[in-house]
Amino acid sequence: MASLNVSSVLLVLFLTCWAVMATKENDQIIKENNCESTMGLPCVLEAFTSIFNTGSISNKCCGELVVLGKVCHSALVKRTLENPLFKDLNPATIIAKSIQTWNNCLALIDSPSPST
Repeated sequence: MASLNVSSVLLVLFLTCWAVMATKENDQIIKENNCESTMGLPCVLEAFTSIFNTGSISNKCCGELVVLGKVCHSALVKRTLENPLFKDLNPATIIAKSIQTWNNCLALIDSPSPST
């Protein structure tokens, strides 16, 4: 019985350390890449809504998201998921929506504009 308790404590300790390291890693990526000052607030809100809620992102904001870069985009989404306010969200669903938003924006920005 004692070994079960020790194993349980070690597992909780490991998971806690892993979560703290993930948070520090995302924070470090965000800081090193100056991720938080690249997009304007209206576009941050559009991107957030398209990923964490139901909404779309405009062409202008897609452009800002692509300039932000995939590394920053991923780190910001992961850091948001670590926030206790979002604990009830399914991380797999959010990551899938994040990837879909990124890919849609990338395709939009990479596609040639129609001639006028």
